[in-house]
Amino acid sequence: MWKRRDSPANRRRRHPSDQSASSPSLSFSASEMAASAVRRGLLGPARRLAGSRRFSSGGGYPGTPLTAPLPGLPKPAFAGLDGPEGFETEVSALEGGLRVASQKRFGQFCTLGVLINSGSRYEAKYPSGISHFLEKLAFSSTAQFSSKDDILLTLEKHGGICDCQVSRDTTMYAVSADRKGLDAMVSLLADVVLQPRLSDEEIEMTRMAVRFELQDLNMRPDPEPLLTEMIHAAAYRENTVGLNRFCPADNIEKIDRAVLHSYLRNYYTPNRMVLAGVGVEHQQLVDCARKYFLGAVPAWGSGEAKDVDRSVAQYTGGILKLEKDMSDVSLGPTPIPELAHIMIGLESCSFLEEDFIPFAVLNMMMGGGGSFSAGGPGKGMFTRLYLNVLNRHHWMYNATSYHHSYEDTGLLCIHASADPRQVREMVEIITREFVLMAGTLGEVELERAKTQLRSMLMMNLESRPVIFEDVGRQVLATGGRKLPQELCVLIGKWQARWRLPSRGEGSSGNGGMGGAWFLSAAQVSPPPLLCCPKPLVQFHRLPPGLSLAPLVAQWSEHSTAGYTSACLQFGSLNLTRLQVGSASRPSKVGKRRTQIVWGQRLTL
Repeated sequence: MWKRRDSPANRRRRHPSDQSASSPSLSFSASEMAASAVRRGLLGPARRLAGSRRFSSGGGYPGTPLTAPLPGLPKPAFAGLDGPEGFETEVSALEGGLRVASQKRFGQFCTLGVLINSGSRYEAKYPSGISHFLEKLAFSSTAQFSSKDDILLTLEKHGGICDCQVSRDTTMYAVSADRKGLDAMVSLLADVVLQPRLSDEEIEMTRMAVRFELQDLNMRPDPEPLLTEMIHAAAYRENTVGLNRFCPADNIEKIDRAVLHSYLRNYYTPNRMVLAGVGVEHQQLVDCARKYFLGAVPAWGSGEAKDVDRSVAQYTGGILKLEKDMSDVSLGPTPIPELAHIMIGLESCSFLEEDFIPFAVLNMMMGGGGSFSAGGPGKGMFTRLYLNVLNRHHWMYNATSYHHSYEDTGLLCIHASADPRQVREMVEIITREFVLMAGTLGEVELERAKTQLRSMLMMNLESRPVIFEDVGRQVLATGGRKLPQELCVLIGKWQARWRLPSRGEGSSGNGGMGGAWFLSAAQVSPPPLLCCPKPLVQFHRLPPGLSLAPLVAQWSEHSTAGYTSACLQFGSLNLTRLQVGSASRPSKVGKRRTQIVWGQRLTL
């Protein structure tokens, strides 16, 4: 009787089933042990087959390679880029004017909702802020549901969520849920849109929510929502899209159930609504619309709309300034820097015009963003606002281009942020970028902007809620929908070309311009020309055969309580010298500068 003694270096923890601990020292290789197990039948047939076929992924078809299709299966059909689109948007018009639009999409869930031609631009005859109130009151108690909790419980039964968004010209109620609960979701939407209770308790809670949102808006370090509100108010003073989107503090107590019902009676009508769905069968959606929307009596009565505002946006131009003390907003060892923010805008075009695509390309070409970015593909690091502004001026915190488009007008804006002591230089730099829009346009730059626009379009339309909003908005505005492939073709056809002046051009009266850069598919006014004497500048479409007039810039400086801002003004056809004056202090800028604009030497 003897035991094998292990050295400390070779000692190991033994398992209770390890028989070698009480047996003489025997050594077997792993391959010999596996072969012995196979001979004795200790391994199953699958292990034996895997041992015989080392590179096989399964034992069902031992003689079929992985590169060959399995026998008995149908031949696969692959989708092609150039083939016909099998999932086109279907649109049906029901009695009363209600339109139903659907888009097929594979998946278990669907997104559907109601889009209404209603928003803050239609509040000229009402206290501003009604749309803001309706957004907060959405999915509250209705004739069918006693409280918001009941609505949420119904949504949870179908794995759904809900949302309401209000813009200047569109109100959208949307839900996403399992497609098996389509009937229940359409019933819920019809009840939320047409049968809200608007109880006194809910209205009072909404007043509190609106007050809190206004306080948060004024204290938020990011000023973009407030600047967007101000640029619209300056460009369209007291009309249509220039009306307040957020409820003013003075109107919070003025809005009650009677005011809300008066507004809903005029604008929540079937001919101003679209019921859109993505991931549903069209006929099933139409049947549900007929069942729950047609014949339904709204909570505000079934009277006809009488005071519908059909006014067209009137561009006025102007300037709005707001001084705020942000020293106590961000406290601590590393507070947020106190910055001066500006937004300069030009009137562009509506989304119904042919020029909408070139303006979208121009907005993408300007690009921009914050001073900090990780870079990488698709970050826009080669856009003009990055190359010409952020990369050259280290004190600029932000420079971003925006394009807002509506059914009758649009705004192309640039938002910039910097230290308050450098407001003047910041305005000069941003204005120069607007002027340079009329200069030479590189082919590589244009192709990059078009590619980035197509990429962003296709990437966003991979999301089901984005497809729903795109379907609803297009059908609400035009009655149909352009597919992404059509939009990509429209984006790709625009090219920058140099147009030589025709006979008679280039003489006195047009400044002797030698030509003009433009997008060849249609004439787009690249520069701000001949506008009203206001800081916001207007695009004017040139008559056929008329060359571009020389650009003349005149700076005026406004100083109030130490705040200095420079505003670019247009309106003269003659070359003039840069004039800078101030009521509070003499200007240090008075030197002449020479710059080439549109091929013309311009002395400032």
